[in-house]
Amino acid sequence: MSDRDPQPVERQLPTEEARDLLDLVRDIARREIAPKAAQEEDEGRFPREVFTLLSESGLLGLPYAGEYGGGEQPYEVYLQVLEELAAARLTVGLGVSVHTLSSYALATYGTKQQQVEHLPAMLGGGLLGAYCLSEPSSGSDAASLRTKAVRDGAGWVIDGTKAWITHGGIADFYTVMARTGEDGPRGITAFLVPGDTPGVSGAAPEKKMGMKGSPTAQVHFDGVRVPDERRIGEEGQGFSIALSALDSGRLGIAACAIGLAQAALDEAVGYATERRQFGRPIADFQGLRFMLADMATQIEAGRALYLAAARLRDSGRPFAKQAAMAKLHCTDTAMKVTTDAVQILGGYGYTADFPAERYMREAKVLQIVEGTNQIQRMVIARHVAGPEGR
Repeated sequence: MSDRDPQPVERQLPTEEARDLLDLVRDIARREIAPKAAQEEDEGRFPREVFTLLSESGLLGLPYAGEYGGGEQPYEVYLQVLEELAAARLTVGLGVSVHTLSSYALATYGTKQQQVEHLPAMLGGGLLGAYCLSEPSSGSDAASLRTKAVRDGAGWVIDGTKAWITHGGIADFYTVMARTGEDGPRGITAFLVPGDTPGVSGAAPEKKMGMKGSPTAQVHFDGVRVPDERRIGEEGQGFSIALSALDSGRLGIAACAIGLAQAALDEAVGYATERRQFGRPIADFQGLRFMLADMATQIEAGRALYLAAARLRDSGRPFAKQAAMAKLHCTDTAMKVTTDAVQILGGYGYTADFPAERYMREAKVLQIVEGTNQIQRMVIARHVAGPEGR
């Protein structure tokens, strides 16, 4: 691993408060996250204590209202925080993004009473959330989900299995999409389910090629009883809530992807400027210089794309197309940049002694989660060319 300290990313931030916030995040990343990342990922260890620290520091509710413990930061700032965390360790950056996604339904569609009762603990009380939409037989086709919620007196009984759930089995609360009515998207309703509710259980975590420290597991709901007060939004509104949440969540994935790509570029630059061949640093050779230039350019383009989408969101304007574009471009960039970083390090890049190989393994999942990149292309095409079969 290179001993060269990478230069901090030059950021355009809207306020002095935001600059102080990013300084805090960089300090936490440098002291508490990055030094343990390689060993804990190799051991498959989830850093729950880091998430406790982030919660205590006000970093788990940044884009939400201050009256409930949130940070009231615009997405333009929140996403740059995610980027810094993901550059230190993707498990942490992605985990914060998933927690934010899991809090979205209640923060946006919940009643005032629900928000007062639950949001403070979710945003700053040390709790960790998970988002339950996908199922073993319904991934990209989320509207065909089978988990059912049946009315029972003043509440509901939920039965079914969710799949590919980040924080599955360890989350303190689950935002669950379940079928309460007809087939298709109009029969789905959202629920907020505490993780310790009887009947909720997590399966053994999946054995993944990367992000081994982040548990991904099926979550089983076996006769899980929840009161109607934990239904979020109206009956049948769950799928529109889920899609709205994913528009914002995709921006989180895009920011994490750029953070990972930036870490890979920093590693490649550090190695190339120190490694000498034929009497000079390999960074002097044009072939490698051009690779580094392309990597840096794609990262800057991705950062600009996700920030442009965030500013649309912050201004209250439609941003779904731009969110899909950002998720597509930034995650493809992460895959390309991390692959190139391994190439620049040569044989060393293929070993676990350097983080480049871990970055490459981690990048792949970003092209899959929260809507595969093929789904993103479908979303973008509908905005550009209209719906299919017109």
